[in-house]
Amino acid sequence: MDFWQLRIFQKVIETEGFSKAAEAVHLTQPTISSHIRDLEEHFGCRLLDRMGKRTLPTGAGRLLYDYSLKITRLAEEAEDAMARFMGVIGGNLMVGGSTIPGNYILPRLIGTFKMRYPETRISIEVGDTRQIVEAIAESKIDFGVVGARVNHAGIIQEQIFDDEMRLIVPAGHRWAGRQTVTVASLSSEPFIMREQGSGTLKSLEASLAAKNLRTKDFTVTATLGSTTSVIQGIKSGIGVSILSAIAVADDVRLKTLVSLSVRGLDLRRYFYLTYHKSRSRSPLCDAFMDFLRFVERPETDLDAPA
Repeated sequence: MDFWQLRIFQKVIETEGFSKAAEAVHLTQPTISSHIRDLEEHFGCRLLDRMGKRTLPTGAGRLLYDYSLKITRLAEEAEDAMARFMGVIGGNLMVGGSTIPGNYILPRLIGTFKMRYPETRISIEVGDTRQIVEAIAESKIDFGVVGARVNHAGIIQEQIFDDEMRLIVPAGHRWAGRQTVTVASLSSEPFIMREQGSGTLKSLEASLAAKNLRTKDFTVTATLGSTTSVIQGIKSGIGVSILSAIAVADDVRLKTLVSLSVRGLDLRRYFYLTYHKSRSRSPLCDAFMDFLRFVERPETDLDAPA
């Protein structure tokens, strides 16, 4: 048994599958399977069961998973302690991001941060706002950036970035030549909604509530679990949707999608630095959080054109 095998084992359980775990740690599926076999041979028992399309831990697997989390956390604490002793900003950091920060904002900023602190390794866990907050509360990640405020004991949030959501339609849509539409006309248009727990959905619900409207007033043709799937749904003609301008910037530049404003509806939104108030932080964690608080953002990096 070695530390890397335990990290792979954790990822298989957390993703409920060998293929997703392989993607997450950038290894082939046969390599993942080999590491799991080595662990099972070491302990002399089965650790995982394949249940259809899902891979779930056995009783022994759940026990090992709990201990592996403790081992991982202890190893990270050792890295942090050594960094403090040496006065060096370095080591490993696990950051969470809801869809827009995790896929479009944080990767760019991590590159800039690593130019200042090359002895660092920062990983991003992407999920919806609810998943990221739960991971912070369970100490699975150090902190996150999410797209909605939450009511969760022990969690602190600071507003750090802003964004504008836009109505997104395919290039061939009858509204493609417009700059704005009304809420009334939008309510009868086939609409793709994000799933519960999404910061995008929460922001949309708040914008509608300010006008005494609800998402139930829309003609929802599909509910999809990621911004990427919504974008593909729009391109495929399933419906239109309201999404972050940042997420569709490339498609708007390529003229495969068109973004419009919704007259009378304030679609501004914010992203929040989110962390646990009681958990101690490493020098690297503090340094990256401060970087996110005070970084000067080039407009072309984070603000997509309308």
